Amino acid sequence: MAGKLPKWLIATAAAVYFFLHAPLMVLVLFSFNNSKFSAGWEGFTVQWYQRLLERRDILDSLWVSVEVGVVSTIVSTLLGTLLALGLARHRFSGRTFLESLLYVPIVTPEIVCGISLLIFFTAASKWAGSGNELLASAGLPALLPVLAPGLLTIIIAHVAFNISFVVVVVRSRLEGMDRNLEEAAMILGADEFTAFWKVTVPQLWPGILSGALLAFTMSFDDFVITSLVTGPGSSTLPIVVYTMVRKNVEPSINAISTIILVVTAVLIYASDRLSQDKPLTPT
Repeated sequence: MAGKLPKWLIATAAAVYFFLHAPLMVLVLFSFNNSKFSAGWEGFTVQWYQRLLERRDILDSLWVSVEVGVVSTIVSTLLGTLLALGLARHRFSGRTFLESLLYVPIVTPEIVCGISLLIFFTAASKWAGSGNELLASAGLPALLPVLAPGLLTIIIAHVAFNISFVVVVVRSRLEGMDRNLEEAAMILGADEFTAFWKVTVPQLWPGILSGALLAFTMSFDDFVITSLVTGPGSSTLPIVVYTMVRKNVEPSINAISTIILVVTAVLIYASDRLSQDKPLTPT
């Protein structure tokens, strides 16, 4: 049986956790402060949360963040799950190199990813515009889409960096699955698709949902990459909050930041719990 942890180690861990979370605790506390300038505590109030309902820019940006998060999560979860299945279940030439490429969006600084996506969208729009001009000169309709900065470019950018996170989570779930159940199902007469849908998916579902929650959290909270590929009328909530901070620091910023903090913490906790769920085992 493992012995008790040394008191000095417990004290050090507590100090580190306090250092990490003290700014967040202050943020949550002052979101209920009755002081307009948040300089000192003047009493408890919820008026800054009520004021959020009066801010049309915040509500619009919240809807944009949810829309982008949901769409990018669905696409990245679908593609990431299929990619994880392919890497875990099949051996092919170049597999190791492809696996290493999955970690590039994770370890690369966001500013680098954002600039590369911005260059890509700019170049793609330029090529599409030139192609449409050639089609028009030939009397044909312009069929090539022009990727103007907006919701579409934000969604594509979020899918690009979310796929890697989904693959990592889903593949870790795949490593703990018992493939004997799938083989038993096919021996009993199930075809490959039926065995996948009836046996593999139920075992893999906690990992898929965990990856989806993580992808939505990353998408909802992203600022750096989004700020580089966004356009007029497509500002997400983090961008609006950053704009508010630059113009005027008011307690409603603390309120919306507290809401984002709580939602993010809940999603990360749910993702962690699902990823720790034990796989099914034969009886």
